[in-house]
Amino acid sequence: MDLHILDHRLRVTSISKNGLVNYTHPLIKLIFLRNRTRCKFFSLTETPENYTVVLDEEGFKELPPSSEHLQVEGSIWRPLNVASNGNASSSSQAVGVTKIAKSVIAPLAQQHVSVFMLSTYQTDFILVREKDLSVVVSTLEEEFNIFKEVEGEYMSVGCKDFTNGLQKNGKEAIQPTVHPVLIPQNQFCVMSLDPDTLPSIATTLIDVLFYSNSPKEDSESSAGQDLDCIKFFSFSLIDGYVSLVMDTEAQRRFPADLLFTSSSGELWRMVRIGGQPLGFDECGIVAQISQPLADGDISAYYISTFSFDHALVSPKKVPCHSCCKGN
Repeated sequence: MDLHILDHRLRVTSISKNGLVNYTHPLIKLIFLRNRTRCKFFSLTETPENYTVVLDEEGFKELPPSSEHLQVEGSIWRPLNVASNGNASSSSQAVGVTKIAKSVIAPLAQQHVSVFMLSTYQTDFILVREKDLSVVVSTLEEEFNIFKEVEGEYMSVGCKDFTNGLQKNGKEAIQPTVHPVLIPQNQFCVMSLDPDTLPSIATTLIDVLFYSNSPKEDSESSAGQDLDCIKFFSFSLIDGYVSLVMDTEAQRRFPADLLFTSSSGELWRMVRIGGQPLGFDECGIVAQISQPLADGDISAYYISTFSFDHALVSPKKVPCHSCCKGN
């Protein structure tokens, strides 16, 4: 298999709920006006706590200067993408994070490399800090043919192509913290649409993203209790491909003839990881969740946000996650 290091240089940010009004203008521009921005990688995910925005440097320039309502993780992140048979997977249905759990996620966790996951309808992006790229390459080069994207072309790379000289650390892996999980009752769907049809759903998408009230929930509920439902909506526009993750209630607001999903039309249940904000330096969280799923050959989407992680699995498989709850 091939591992692609895409040329996007990404920032991971968080916009507070009460500060969203200061950012709606640039966000609408990034979503709908592709001809007015050079941004090629944009993802916006709403959770009960905040809005996580992952975007490339061109998109980041569109956001107003840092304020009390905007948090920016200090690192530059680079997206990795696994491609089978030499073909980029961005034009086909995602295979799920579990397919790369043992070959990518687990080895990086062993080397203390923190990852930020973004599953979309098309593929799974593994975000790593740019400063960790040499460790990533030295860790994965035996398993993958590794290519780096440069101005749309892919060039074969090895450890010697990175300047910081860091390679495998050889240290014993730290046992990850066992985090509690929440399993809300709403069901989710993962969909896409032709980006040229975005103007047709503009009113609905703006309403859902910026004006809809969150479901009633107790934000102080203990980490061991399931929420009845959770506000979660994710929109990604990456290299011309659109991905949407929403619950069935939000789905009913969109024209069915414009959205498409897998032939099975499968619905997903969410497993939300973390009782307190997870932070960006802890390693092994994604591996802790994805490896048992891989052992059971269970497909899953995985979306990290600024505060928590979220796995989407088949409703029939949700009970398998009960063992992940902290006691």
